[in-house]
Amino acid sequence: MSSSSPNRMILLGAPGAGKGTVAKGLVDHLQVTHLSTGDMLRAAIKAGTEVGMLAKTFMDRGALVPDDVMVALIAERVGQDDCKAADGSAKFLLDGFPRTLPQADALDDRGLGPDAVIYLKVDVDVIVERLTGRRSCPGCGAPYHVTFRRPKVDGICDICETALVHRSDDQEGPIRKRLDAYNGQTAPLVDRYRAQLVAIDGNQSPSDVLKDVLVAVSAAG
Repeated sequence: MSSSSPNRMILLGAPGAGKGTVAKGLVDHLQVTHLSTGDMLRAAIKAGTEVGMLAKTFMDRGALVPDDVMVALIAERVGQDDCKAADGSAKFLLDGFPRTLPQADALDDRGLGPDAVIYLKVDVDVIVERLTGRRSCPGCGAPYHVTFRRPKVDGICDICETALVHRSDDQEGPIRKRLDAYNGQTAPLVDRYRAQLVAIDGNQSPSDVLKDVLVAVSAAG
């Protein structure tokens, strides 16, 4: 399947749509490098690259990293060997970027526009249920869910026996605000990428979602 999958893929979906699970599955099945903007920023800063240091100047001021700097960071990262297909062309799965139409334009200007955009469509009420039910361990970081991944003892981490916490941004009010922001900024990308769009029903179980994604990207390749 990996030989017929698109080279440049973008993962698109609202917070809680299941992008992380799908990304891991694509990495495992297609041997594609998963590029998360947060991870790339941290790695570039740690390595002391020119673009990483430039991005750090904005982050240290609490400012957003400008689009042109983010695209330069992505271009720097995809130039590395693990982001190249057998023919030397770029091959990657980009997650967390672009979030806006100007960012999509900036990617195109660098010749990094996607061959396929995997769009996870999930009902708002499903997302709210997923996110409000999340619990985490402040001790070891293990994730839980009140419905889908319950601990053996209610409210207690299975691993280190620390009391689980419910993050303030996993309350319904903040979640719906985040979804409003997503719909205002990122959802227009669905129309922008209509020709490359691979729309997937993300309301299903994680295994069924991944199965549909793998079939769809194979056909798109």
